[in-house]
Amino acid sequence: MDQRLFYYILPFFSFLPLLFLSKFFLQRQRNPKNLPPSPASFPIIGHFHLIKHSLHRSLQKLSIKYGPVFTLQFGSRLVLVLSSPFVVEQCFTQCGNFLKDRGLFFINEKNKKYDYTSMIVAPYGPYWQKLRRITTLELFSITRLNTYSNVRQDEIQSLIKTLLLGIVHDKYTKVGLRPRLQDLSFNIIMRIVSGKRNFDPELNSLMEILDFREMIKEIMKGRRNVKYRTDILPFLQWMDFHGMKMTLLRLKAKKDALSKDLVDEYRKKDGVSNKEMIDAIMLSLQESNLVNYSDQILKGIMLTLLLVGTDNSAATIEWAMSFLLNHPHILQKARAEIDEHVGQDHLVDETDLCKLKYLQNIVNETLRLFPTTPLFVPHESSTSCTIGGYYVPNGTMLLVNTWAIHRDPTVWDDPTSFKPERFERQVGEGYNYMPFGMGKRQCSGAGLANRVIGMALGSLIQCFEWKRVSEKLVDLNEAKGLVMQKSKPLEAMCKARECMFNVLSKVLAAS
Repeated sequence: MDQRLFYYILPFFSFLPLLFLSKFFLQRQRNPKNLPPSPASFPIIGHFHLIKHSLHRSLQKLSIKYGPVFTLQFGSRLVLVLSSPFVVEQCFTQCGNFLKDRGLFFINEKNKKYDYTSMIVAPYGPYWQKLRRITTLELFSITRLNTYSNVRQDEIQSLIKTLLLGIVHDKYTKVGLRPRLQDLSFNIIMRIVSGKRNFDPELNSLMEILDFREMIKEIMKGRRNVKYRTDILPFLQWMDFHGMKMTLLRLKAKKDALSKDLVDEYRKKDGVSNKEMIDAIMLSLQESNLVNYSDQILKGIMLTLLLVGTDNSAATIEWAMSFLLNHPHILQKARAEIDEHVGQDHLVDETDLCKLKYLQNIVNETLRLFPTTPLFVPHESSTSCTIGGYYVPNGTMLLVNTWAIHRDPTVWDDPTSFKPERFERQVGEGYNYMPFGMGKRQCSGAGLANRVIGMALGSLIQCFEWKRVSEKLVDLNEAKGLVMQKSKPLEAMCKARECMFNVLSKVLAAS
């Protein structure tokens, strides 16, 4: 914790006796009998001193000592932490109706998420149900996903072409994968949303001027920052730690300009042929119901898709490639499967994915060890309930430690090892395996993410030979924060496969 924080809170220590008394009476009022276990806490800051490098790792260590159900006090917020699939199942099956709201946990969520109109943080109710219905039925249904299969295929071919242009013919060349994978994910989402790519050199529009790449990096850095404490320490709201408040306001202005450009550009078009673009779908909904679908709401939905879709899919592909480089025999097994079921006369297609069982096992195992978000986005209880035999007061924030559950030795055999074969049998079902969340708030874009990850990973394995830059294993440490990303961007040695030269020459010749 920032040392300057102690200087700010020193004047408040004179109120410690009053704070202890108020805490005592508040606990009596909310019936503290049979509350979940909790570590000793400090006044005002609660249990912040127990959070070290990574929140999910810190919570796992605490669960070993205090059990799979325990509480923490983060400033003024009571937080319930669940680290067992059994209590999570009880929580969402028996208390699901009490946990539909989001527990706002970060500074300026109101500014970042368009006055709580984003589906991620919108409170449960008729409005949220409409947003969920739009994303589930209108944007991410199987029919809609099939409509954009050509977009995904085009962008993966573009990724392959970019790699081919960056390597020496018939020789291993070192390549950096992270920026290429982020471009792939972002361009897919961008084309689905607006019908055009982000990094097209022929474009000269506001989207280029804004420099999307840097904007996305800044926004993702904000998502990974865990130093936002003013929501849970309300008396600090007037301070701007690390300049994050000004950074968020500046990024919000950039995002507003982007989304306004997308909406305005579509409105200026006459006789647009692609009525399947998300822009078109959203604006048609707005025309039928202007009150419930304002420009502000549309901007929030579109930018949520752009931001979430870019970071998470790219990170999962990067983790998967890191594992394959560290386990060459698994890489060879996956390539043999692709050669057998797909062949060497065309690139992996979405229709091939159902035949590539081992490839899907690799994706599942990657998401088990490194889920895109190691903790569920916080839920909040709307009324008191009982979880794991413990009383949970109204207004308690819920954190589910997905990362810990995916590594629970009582559920998974040798849980820290990378073994895609474990998914060949009936494992990873229900509440044991939750890479995209659970309940009514689970990620609605899981189907799209699985298709992008499967096709991209399969194409990289099919088209290129891969090996590590050195004999040393690829570093698997994750970066600090709340989003699961590698600490060091992945670099690897890459060479085109001779048996794929005919197909790759067609990719290079394509416009």
